[in-house]
Amino acid sequence: MKLYISESAKLEKNIVVDDMILTTNMPTSAGSKMLDGYISLFDAEVVTRLRSQNYTVFAKSNTGEMGIDFLGETSYYGVCIDENENVVNALAQSIKTKDSMAGIALEVNGSASRAAALSGLTFVKPTYGTVSRFGTIASACSGETVGVMAENAKICEEILEKISGHDDKDGTSLPQELCEKAKIVSSIKKIAIAKSLMKNISDGTKNAISLVIDKLKSQGIEIVEIDAEELLLAKPAWNILMSAEVCNNVSRYDGVKYGYRSPNYTTIDELYTNSRTEAFGYLLKSTILYGSEVLSNEKYMKVYDKSLRIRRVIKDYFDNKFDEFDAILAPVCSKMFYTFDEVNSNIYLAYEESVYTAPSSITGLPVVVSNGVQFIGKALSEGSLLALAEKLEGDKK
Repeated sequence: MKLYISESAKLEKNIVVDDMILTTNMPTSAGSKMLDGYISLFDAEVVTRLRSQNYTVFAKSNTGEMGIDFLGETSYYGVCIDENENVVNALAQSIKTKDSMAGIALEVNGSASRAAALSGLTFVKPTYGTVSRFGTIASACSGETVGVMAENAKICEEILEKISGHDDKDGTSLPQELCEKAKIVSSIKKIAIAKSLMKNISDGTKNAISLVIDKLKSQGIEIVEIDAEELLLAKPAWNILMSAEVCNNVSRYDGVKYGYRSPNYTTIDELYTNSRTEAFGYLLKSTILYGSEVLSNEKYMKVYDKSLRIRRVIKDYFDNKFDEFDAILAPVCSKMFYTFDEVNSNIYLAYEESVYTAPSSITGLPVVVSNGVQFIGKALSEGSLLALAEKLEGDKK
């Protein structure tokens, strides 16, 4: 079980970043043979900010290829499995084993949120644009977000404060005054439960949600069930948009300038084809093919453009609901553990389970995962969500 693709000396205030985040002193491969051994010429902005404030970024955690899989199982460096033959996430394991105080992850398709829920950790996916993506491996740029995973909400809040803020090097970075608003804590008094996302979940997941609901009610928070059928539209729409963006972003890996180069070629076309064929994994190849199809002349308006319009529908739906509710509670995944056989036999599991994480990915809304469930909030409400999680966690320090 290879948790790290590279590591250096551990000092104080140890932080692990995942394999999608560039560092100059350690390789960054994005979990792919294509970038095996690649060393960046510059650090990601989040790494620079942490180091400037005396945090030690000492290791790179193993991650799935281009960050699009379920828990990291598609990594070129192998899947991580615990003693019970369950698939685990490398970044989450580094925190559970006390190797690091926190982890920084590029959340692309829900793997970090799932990892936190399955490991009993806390994860905050901040509002899109409040944390710089400069120096991350581009995968699905319109929805991917740099987030923080830790043992509890208090640590997540501490680290998030250090890495958030405007960055001129990131064209999607929000103005500083908006980033500051994300730190404001408002009282959460009314939470909606998305019934549409409660279908087909295991008894273990139902129990986790029930326990959280009981804690919320004991603190005087009103809980209301809503149908939220519109949120089911997020899964197909996000899968389409993500695949199209991944297809575009990985087109830069051609075996010419950097990355893996196949030794088996005689023409430039063979160089491109063989390098990608030999270096990319099955899930990524499938995503590229699907992304190419939805961007084709025949499918662009019917599929891709329609998904963009669905994104707006879901955003408007959230806006309307947040006029009435302070947050929406939902599962993060359908079960509380996944065996190696389950994950290995279903290569598209991440696409299926994205029904729970796609609503926030496609809209860029903040999410806090705590106690095995997720709270989705309105834009720039991560301060309030983290405060809620801290109350729920109680003495968990």
